[in-house]
Amino acid sequence: MLEALSGVVDTGGLIWLTLGVVAAGLVRGFAGFGSGMIIMPVASAVLPPVAAVTFMMMAELVGPLPNLPAAWRDGAPRDVGRLMIGCALAVPVGILCLSHMDTTVFGWVVSTSVAILLVLLMSGWRYKGVLTPKLTVGTGALGGFMGGFAGVPGPPVIMLYMSSKLPISVIRANFLLYLLAFDVVMVAVFFMLDLFVWKIALLGLLAGVPNLLANMVGARLFDPDAEVLFRRVAYLVIAASAILGLPIWS
Repeated sequence: MLEALSGVVDTGGLIWLTLGVVAAGLVRGFAGFGSGMIIMPVASAVLPPVAAVTFMMMAELVGPLPNLPAAWRDGAPRDVGRLMIGCALAVPVGILCLSHMDTTVFGWVVSTSVAILLVLLMSGWRYKGVLTPKLTVGTGALGGFMGGFAGVPGPPVIMLYMSSKLPISVIRANFLLYLLAFDVVMVAVFFMLDLFVWKIALLGLLAGVPNLLANMVGARLFDPDAEVLFRRVAYLVIAASAILGLPIWS
């Protein structure tokens, strides 16, 4: 443990990682999503792909916990369960691709994924149909693959819900439940595939403390009646994460 802790202290980019998880916690607490889109560009700039995902999922496993009871009350846990059926089936496939990915390609995948999401959302397109079980499971599967492959499980699910007619309080709660459940699945799969980078996992747990505090602050800033503000913050987060994640900065 002492040897691992020493390795954590010596990890390059520690200050940037810490600032990233604080910013991510504020956004996650407010919007219910977006933390991975902030953490992954920062983490992928200073860590190899598998280590970057390890850091993100361990930090996010701790941070959102204070907001879990409210999310369970306001959200639709049954829909989130359907998302997770598809997600759990697709995550291992994405992780296998991740473990063989070049670092530069990894950065481009992350940024391109979130940029496409932004363009679709800002185009004004809205899904007017019913969120059927098949559609929900399929969206979860796509999110699971992207989560395992690029560390960003949110884009397909965010696209589905933010283009729907659901109240933003339900959308936010579902995001929070889905992403927390995704992190649990990722931890289990990483254990089974022996992909854990233990030094980075410890660093992620330590980073979960400021992430947790920032989540609590962000949750207090959320107003269920301020839909315009909610969407503007979401668009800003997505745009910033796409730009910061470009490999041209490394």
